[in-house]
Amino acid sequence: MHSAAPPDTAAGLITRPPMVAAHRPLSSVLRLADTGFAAPRALLARYGLALVEIAPACPIPGSYWGECEAGVIGGTVYARADTPLHSLLHEACHMIVLPPAWRAQVHTDATDSIEEEDATCYLQIVLADDLPGVGRARMQADMDAWGYSFRLGNARAWFERDAAEARALLVGRGLLPAGA
Repeated sequence: MHSAAPPDTAAGLITRPPMVAAHRPLSSVLRLADTGFAAPRALLARYGLALVEIAPACPIPGSYWGECEAGVIGGTVYARADTPLHSLLHEACHMIVLPPAWRAQVHTDATDSIEEEDATCYLQIVLADDLPGVGRARMQADMDAWGYSFRLGNARAWFERDAAEARALLVGRGLLPAGA
């Protein structure tokens, strides 16, 4: 879900990045230029997704936020070297969280479901552990730096103390083991 509307705090997590997020030149967040495309490509392939590298300065197909933000169309995630790694994982996790039969219908905006948005953020943090030199702590810091907004104030606090419903959705869909 990519809405700039005011968040519904009763729903729990507040994850909607502000519209200005894509326009912030934050050099502190990891970009694909820092990590390369190989490990993220292999990670996405485990979930039946393709990662297509877009040439520098070319528009990214399927990007909701524009600029350097990752895009999704069907089972393909698009990114450039200047795409933040958190953006790539976020868009990929939207596709992973969706039932596979629905992926082909996605173009740019993956969901309007707050529950799926929350599960996407949770999975994004978990999958960061599968990327060399990234990990959960770095992903959480990058999410905070970019402007993701959480009810408890930051990604780590939400992940550790307020994400039970997101985790349950992922377990229910077979995306996380029940005991993990």
